[in-house]
Amino acid sequence: MLQDQRICKNCNKSFTISPDERTMFEKLEAPEAKICFKCRTQQHLAFWVFGKFRKGKSDLSGDSLITVLPDKPGYPVYTAKEWFSDAWDGMDHGQAYDPARPFFDQLTEVWAKVPRPHQVGRNNTDSDWCDDAWESKNSYLSRSLLECEDLMYSYRNVRIKNTSDASYNYDCERCYDITYCFNCFNTKYSFNCQNTVNGIFLIDCRNVQDSFMCWNLRNKRYCILNEQYTKEEYQAKIAAINFGSRKAIAELQKQFDNLVRDHVVHRENLNFKTFDSVGNYMSNCNRCINTFYWEESQDCFNCFRGLGNKSDIDLTGCLGAELCCNTANSIDGLYQIRTSSWLSNCRYSEYLDQCIDCEYCFGCVGLKKKKYCILNKQYSEEEYGKLRGEIVAKMKGSGIYGDFLPDSMRPSGYNVTNAQVYFPLTKEEAIAKGLPWEDVADTHLDGISPDELPDDIKDVQDTVTTQALICPQTHYRFNIAPRELAFYRMMQIPLPRLHSDARNLNRFQKLAIIDAYPYQCTYCDKSIQAYYPPEWGYQKIACEECYQREIS
Repeated sequence: MLQDQRICKNCNKSFTISPDERTMFEKLEAPEAKICFKCRTQQHLAFWVFGKFRKGKSDLSGDSLITVLPDKPGYPVYTAKEWFSDAWDGMDHGQAYDPARPFFDQLTEVWAKVPRPHQVGRNNTDSDWCDDAWESKNSYLSRSLLECEDLMYSYRNVRIKNTSDASYNYDCERCYDITYCFNCFNTKYSFNCQNTVNGIFLIDCRNVQDSFMCWNLRNKRYCILNEQYTKEEYQAKIAAINFGSRKAIAELQKQFDNLVRDHVVHRENLNFKTFDSVGNYMSNCNRCINTFYWEESQDCFNCFRGLGNKSDIDLTGCLGAELCCNTANSIDGLYQIRTSSWLSNCRYSEYLDQCIDCEYCFGCVGLKKKKYCILNKQYSEEEYGKLRGEIVAKMKGSGIYGDFLPDSMRPSGYNVTNAQVYFPLTKEEAIAKGLPWEDVADTHLDGISPDELPDDIKDVQDTVTTQALICPQTHYRFNIAPRELAFYRMMQIPLPRLHSDARNLNRFQKLAIIDAYPYQCTYCDKSIQAYYPPEWGYQKIACEECYQREIS
């Protein structure tokens, strides 16, 4: 069976559906995709808010809350405690299906009446200024964190402690400005490192200690620019560098970027313990095709950011899903779910949003422990099956069955969602595509430029914590918190110039590439596909076999 060539109805670009993908669609009894992988993922991520943290009030009780949801979202917002309580019932907003009207219009009407929790996550302590936080404590202005402690200004981390400015890391402590690092301690300005201690400006290093400006090292200590020094020589050279100066760090960053471009040997992908798979940033995966940031999963196609999934296609941001299709931002025991978002422990359902412990539901929002519901209205099993069949038949006749949730149900403007992280657009580009844009309220508030602050952290006074700053990239207002200043002093780190959201987005650009480009292995000249855009100018890219032989 040959690949089926299609034209994406969204971007008008060509894409294919392979025989294996078609088999998966048939297995799930789901309609085949009508838009390409990029557009599917972008669509899913546009339902995942990455907004600026703000203070607000619950629409139920008036209690204060901190959220990343918009100031005027078009739907009620309750505190998470209220949302998970019995103080309200999503069934109160149910309505009967009207066959004379488009189904998506009716679903949007229900969506607009049902509240959303002010934050995603549970079981956190002293982490009110966080979102998508789970089992974490004493963390601040961070997103997508699990079992973290004393974490600041970070994004997508698991078991990270006493750290700031970290993106996509596991099991690290006392680190700063690290990306895709594992089991590291006291490591700064580093990328793709494992088991490093006291490292500064490292890339692709393993089991390395007390080293500076190094790459592709294994089991080394006291190295600078990949050259070996004695302990005394190393300490003397490091002591001569003023790491507390912003200007000094900027110059070191330029030098490091040149090393990354000209000298580092880059592996064709950054997959780990992954077999019979195609994609990048996968670990412990088997038979996963066109998947990215995907862990401990098998038999998945066209998936993006997830953990512990099996036999799925077109998933984004899902954990613990099996036999699911075209679903996003969901966790905990999903089974045979299609075209849905923000679910937990749901089964045999379609077109759900913000539902928990539901099964055999269709087109519902904010339900908990419900069965045989359509548009938040209860039916018997027989009534449900008959009405669902009628709705599906009508949607198929209109050519919309299998489409993801409608744009009218997006919870915020495009620019403050995770779609902007991976698929950035300017305001003009977004508006031209018909995407909503959200102007943040404080973009023109008074404050000073961070460039007016002292260059060296040793010259910074405590009064800096009372000074409003304006980010030159986002124009957001921000400040230096007292605990943040203490951390910078302890770690000898200069004050940042940019708002934490801008810093997170800038770091994540290294990870946001999902296109493979043709290269020749720097060692054997074999043709390979690697995830490094040509404009990055990387001079040394190796196939897996040569990388393992020459570096590992």
